[in-house]
Amino acid sequence: MEKGHSALRKGRHSQSGQIYIVTTTTFSRRPVFKDWTLCRHICKEFNDQSNSEAFTLLAWVLMPDHVHWLLQLAGQQDLSSVIRYLKSASAARVNQSGIHQGRLWASGFHDRAIRRETDILPAARYIVMNPVRAGICRRVGHYPFWDAIWL
Repeated sequence: MEKGHSALRKGRHSQSGQIYIVTTTTFSRRPVFKDWTLCRHICKEFNDQSNSEAFTLLAWVLMPDHVHWLLQLAGQQDLSSVIRYLKSASAARVNQSGIHQGRLWASGFHDRAIRRETDILPAARYIVMNPVRAGICRRVGHYPFWDAIWL
């Protein structure tokens, strides 16, 4: 049996139109997103990429050492390619800012396909409530590093 996330993905396929919850962590789970200036660069990149030809970011939240995305595949790209692109583009923006240098994201990610349409909004709510559940803030409105298309 193969080790790692790639072994888990064998036999799975991405499908255009499918909605996924995706979580990925920072390199060595360093809490680099405690730096709000760095967070603003990441958020700008996510907003710039929110409605590309390959995917739509429906909701996301940036936590100190990880990110959660609710995204819908829109083109011919598979999920791994979309995640690789999001990580690469956001890391490039941060590195160009001069705030952070070096590796930003850990390799791999965890994903779960949303099977029923009725599960989409609860998934989005779950994602944006992460800072509250983590004790970072008391209300979602007090935490600036998230977005959802329904607002």
